[in-house]
Amino acid sequence: MNGFLTEDFLLSNDPARRLYHQIAASQPILDYHCHLSPRDISENRQFANLFEIWLEGDHYKWRAMRANGVPEKYITGDAAPYEKFLAWARTVPYTLRNPLYHWTHLELQRYFGITELLDETSAQKIWERANALLSEGLTAHAILQKFQVEVVCTTDDPTDDLQHHRAIAKANLPTRVFPAFRPDKALAIGDAEFARWVEHLSEVANVDVRNLKTFLQALHSRHDYFHSLGCRLSDHGLEHCYATPCSKEPLRPSSEKPVKGSPSPRMSGPSSLLS
Repeated sequence: MNGFLTEDFLLSNDPARRLYHQIAASQPILDYHCHLSPRDISENRQFANLFEIWLEGDHYKWRAMRANGVPEKYITGDAAPYEKFLAWARTVPYTLRNPLYHWTHLELQRYFGITELLDETSAQKIWERANALLSEGLTAHAILQKFQVEVVCTTDDPTDDLQHHRAIAKANLPTRVFPAFRPDKALAIGDAEFARWVEHLSEVANVDVRNLKTFLQALHSRHDYFHSLGCRLSDHGLEHCYATPCSKEPLRPSSEKPVKGSPSPRMSGPSSLLS
């Protein structure tokens, strides 16, 4: 792969090469946003094959495969792990000029020392070589240590019980792992699953959610719980940015209308997105 993923990949001039190799390359990783599974970290998962570590939960790769016409059977369906990997290998050449092409080969090189381009013809060889390395102890903890990861913040829904974070906190893992508050579903009022999600929120927060006030109380309760386990970050995927300000008053049931002239309660924290 000479000329593609060399030690100077994306480093186009001397200052860039000096800054990276002499300063940045040796620095630890502080990953404040990722989709690593807290369960995999907690259980120090030993991945059985390249599909499990690479394709099992990567929605970026799934999206590219769907765009390439790959049947869902080979993405999230019941096809065998190697069949799904082969479907991805066939897709990779079509991702040229997309970051996925570079990510794919950087991952093969950095994790497994594989510098061969992935396509349908090289898939079997790469599958076997990567699986052999995985069987030699490339566990979740080993990967974090290999790349000097000091801090990881996972992405967690307010209704998550965070049991794996509690287990990680007791394990004395060199990498510090914290939850990040991702309340996207609290704004997805139009989704078919919204009512069911609110019921779950009500249950885990131990708050009888009946209106906006109790809804916000439940979110605050979960926010406090996340905070108790080291969470200091919120992560929001906003599909719409509304430009018209809206107070809580139009959303308040008539039975909760305040007496004229009385101050409206103020909001703080992540639930202010609903004000």
